[in-house]
Amino acid sequence: MLKGEYHHSLDDKGRVFIPSKLRSFLGETFVLTRGLDGCLSIYPQDEWQIIVEKARGLKLTDPKARLFKRVIFSRAVDCNVDKQGRIAIPQNLREHAAIDRDVAIVGVGERLEVWSEERWSGYQSEISDDYIAEQLEGLDF
Repeated sequence: MLKGEYHHSLDDKGRVFIPSKLRSFLGETFVLTRGLDGCLSIYPQDEWQIIVEKARGLKLTDPKARLFKRVIFSRAVDCNVDKQGRIAIPQNLREHAAIDRDVAIVGVGERLEVWSEERWSGYQSEISDDYIAEQLEGLDF
């Protein structure tokens, strides 16, 4: 399970350090793609295969299905960690997530999310305990 919150900075080549705790869950090769809410998502291969299989079952005639496939697959890149524990984030993905220097890497169970530090701080400041409780009400949690 991918969990925790980690803060790092991009280097001049657009690379960010991935903590070793997380790398052991990701495996040697994993997928980086556009996420929701203005972040990026990193999926271990087994979780990515679940998405691929579900996407195969979507109807080509469904506009929402076509949108999903275009957004998720067109921006997806295979990644691996270099000898210093870093991954390179392509420019188009950095632009999508407004990442210019400082990042928050957040474990959310089956995947990691990579946020610009500024967006992550803003997102967290908007969420109160009462709001969380309201959102969990319908989830049978």
